[in-house]
Amino acid sequence: MYIIKIGGNVLDDPERLQRFLIDFAALLGPKLLVHGGGKIASTIGLQLGIEPAYVEGRRLTDAETLKLVTMVYAGLINKNVVAQLQALGCNAIGMTGADANAIPATKRPVKTVDYGFAGDIAGPETVNANALEALLQAGLTPVFAPLTHDGQGSLLNTNADTIASVLATALAPHYEVKLVYCFEKKGVLADAEDDDAVISHIDQHRYSSLKAEGVVKDGMIPKLDNAFAALQHGVSAVLIGEAEALPSLATAQGFSGTTITLKHG
Repeated sequence: MYIIKIGGNVLDDPERLQRFLIDFAALLGPKLLVHGGGKIASTIGLQLGIEPAYVEGRRLTDAETLKLVTMVYAGLINKNVVAQLQALGCNAIGMTGADANAIPATKRPVKTVDYGFAGDIAGPETVNANALEALLQAGLTPVFAPLTHDGQGSLLNTNADTIASVLATALAPHYEVKLVYCFEKKGVLADAEDDDAVISHIDQHRYSSLKAEGVVKDGMIPKLDNAFAALQHGVSAVLIGEAEALPSLATAQGFSGTTITLKHG
């Protein structure tokens, strides 16, 4: 099955998002979509007087920001994506981690940074894989907003890359899972200013070097951390590339993005 995470500037570009959703709807077999939406949340937040704050690509979430991301992620973005997929003949169902107790989490403890209402997922074993399996068997396509819950009545803002990785590892015992991170770039770039400087392959050793050199930084760090975590827990393949490359992923022919593996070769 395919677990696709879509983010970046694709979500706030209606034409690009529509093209991506056409390709996603055309994927055969069981599939699941996870979306971000940080840029849209930041834009709307500024209109409401809520200034965004990040540490290493992760949003700090105070009480007002939690209200903001709940409205934007679970409401505006999620339901628009679901409606567009329905129009394309894909029977999608919008979800957060609270729905069907799909993804319980815990509020991130305060250490050197107070992330506020940010959720940490203990691991794939906490995911309600049986409920997701039932939805998939019923022919539904879950579309997840990047929110979890603490079991005590509070939603938690959770990194969408993490949610995609954990869902992939939770479903790996049931399916051969291919995890794909799609965004506006062609892959992981050796030079952020050169869209064609794609690093075609990254293993764990190369990743350590790229981080040390400052080539990989900010929001790409949680993306790659989650990519390696997925591979370590049974996910068969992880790819990172631009949204337009999605059709090439089904056949693995002509894919020009970044392939993630645990070891070289």
